[in-house]
Amino acid sequence: MKTQNKIAIEADSLSIKINNDDIVKDLSFQVKSGEIYALLGGNGAGKSTTLKTLLGFHTPTSGKAIVDGHIVSDHLAAVRNKMAYLPEAAALYPHLTARENVQYFLSLADIEKSDSEINTAFDCVALQSSAWERQMQNYSKGMRQKTAIALALLREAPIFLLDEPTSGLDPVAIDEFNQLLCELASTGATIFMVTHDVYGACQVADRIGLLRNGELVGEFSSSEGSQINTEEVHAAFAQGLPA
Repeated sequence: MKTQNKIAIEADSLSIKINNDDIVKDLSFQVKSGEIYALLGGNGAGKSTTLKTLLGFHTPTSGKAIVDGHIVSDHLAAVRNKMAYLPEAAALYPHLTARENVQYFLSLADIEKSDSEINTAFDCVALQSSAWERQMQNYSKGMRQKTAIALALLREAPIFLLDEPTSGLDPVAIDEFNQLLCELASTGATIFMVTHDVYGACQVADRIGLLRNGELVGEFSSSEGSQINTEEVHAAFAQGLPA
């Protein structure tokens, strides 16, 4: 287990209502700097709504979403500047190469990076050099994710928000992706991911929050040198599934 100090992400008695439906109910959790936190739950549990609230796309009915010490709804621009969001399908242009995509999105943020710095970012995420100048339409999902994370590294965003990041990946790609997340966290990056993948969450997360019907029903932590117990988490997860 890594040592963390500063709280990077916090939900403080967070409730979210959409179309008069209670989607998230009095949700509280904290994610510390350098920590990998997985919010785990089935379809309709409220995971994506929580993530979108941290991104500022939903306004809490009550309670607060806090990122880097700022209440999201009060300091949206400052908060978004600190975060890198990786959706389930990375929004990259298929007719552009990895390098062209990165250069384009950096230009939108008015960030200048040299070819050498971009190469270093690609190396950090283990994107093969033979793929750097290939069009994105020829990339696997895992390669697109690596490109998106390279872009986040170049933006120097300290907080990563990931939505079902391993969905659609083969087992080898999942292992590679999880290793990348661990390496990012070891540098001090904070990683918050929402997922329904019990095994993947246990494999990579320092802590897991189990969300059911919009409520946090349990938290699980890894211990020094060992992963979170998959059987324990799976048993708790399965309790909320239809018989």
